[in-house]
This record gives sequence, C-alpha cells and structure tokens, in this order.
Amino acid sequence: MRICIIQSCYVPWKGFFDLIGRCDEYVVFDSAQYVKRHWHNRNRIKTAHGIEWLTIPVVTKGRFEQPIDQVEIEKPWADKHWRALELAYRRAPFFEQLAPTVKAWYESADKQSRLTDVNAIFLHGITGLLGLKTRIVRDSTYPTQGVKTERLLAICRTAVADRYVSGPSARAYFDESMFTSAGITTEWMSYEGYPEYPQFHGGFEHAVTVLDLLFNTGLEAPRYLNRS
Repeated sequence: MRICIIQSCYVPWKGFFDLIGRCDEYVVFDSAQYVKRHWHNRNRIKTAHGIEWLTIPVVTKGRFEQPIDQVEIEKPWADKHWRALELAYRRAPFFEQLAPTVKAWYESADKQSRLTDVNAIFLHGITGLLGLKTRIVRDSTYPTQGVKTERLLAICRTAVADRYVSGPSARAYFDESMFTSAGITTEWMSYEGYPEYPQFHGGFEHAVTVLDLLFNTGLEAPRYLNRS
C-alpha cells in the first residue's frame, strides 16, 4: 500500500492533489505543529492586480506550539474569500458551472470554528471534483508516538504501508534510512513538468490554488495533474 502523510492546507495547489492522488491512503497530519505564514490557512489566487493571498484569520497569540487540529478561527472570513474568488474568476469558462458547489463549501466552512475542519471541507470537495479515489483519514486513526521521521514511520507501520510518498521539501529533516531498515520504500515527489492551461490575468502561474485550475478547465482538470 502506498501512503502519504501531510499536514492540511487551505484550498491547496494542484501538486498537493497530484501527490495524494498517487496514493492509496492520505493521512491528514494535523497533530503536527501549526506554522505561521505557511499554507495551513492561506493560499494564492490570480487577480487583475496580480497574485493575491487569501488568508483565514486564526488565533495564534500565546499559542505558538499549538497543533493544527487545535487552531481556532479568529473572525468571519468566508464571505470575503468567496467575493475575491468571484471577482477574480467570474469570466473563467467554468466558473458559472462550479460556483454553486464551491460557494456551498464556503457557506459550510463559515460555520466551523477550527481550521482543520475548514480544510477538510475543501479537501473532500476538491478530491471529489477531481475524481480521486484515495482514502482520507486523520492521523488520530493511528495513535502513535515519536517525532519527525520516527512518528511518520510509526504511522506507516500501523497502517501496514510498504511505500511512503513524500514531497521534496521533507528531505531537509527526513531520515530515509529508518524507512529502508523497516522495509518501507520512500518515493520522492517531483513537481516539475505540469502542463500549462488557459489562465486569466497575465503570465502563467503554477503556484496558485487548485480552484484556479478548476474554474479554468472544469472536468478537464485531472489531465493537468499529469506531469510530462
């Protein structure tokens, strides 16, 4: 079984869904520490005025070591984000078709008090639109001990996985030899070679939310997750 273990992100970019779509199971690693100015609570869209950040306001004062699954929403945000998306993408070919679905996600997310539950709404909704069949579970499904590589390995063992897929940024701290000794093959993800698709507002930009891809390509979106 191929598994990935990644912290949740807010409306992630297409590479995130490419990675989890290559796995049999995705473990949402939200017992990990929340990091400010990360992708946990924010992402980027293309607008007529350039790249714009959509950031969910969260409570961090005095909570510097809180795990992602305990991070609370600070104030209303969902309507502002939806209006920004509507302004940026209303002329996109598939915006009108997908708008009721995506707007409903925002209406549901607006009722949540924790960031992890907000991210889960978009995660499940987007994987459904992309047709991904990956099983998604929270890391609480596998109550294990340890930190960094040790914790990841414990989850893989408990899940009876024999292959572990990781993004390239984890190389900085990941001890691959521990996995090799345990008989688990590590597969490193590459984000090179994604095809471009029609985008509004200037030159092409890969590093934006996958909603950009969906609004611009509709049901064709999955084929743009295939790298050359």
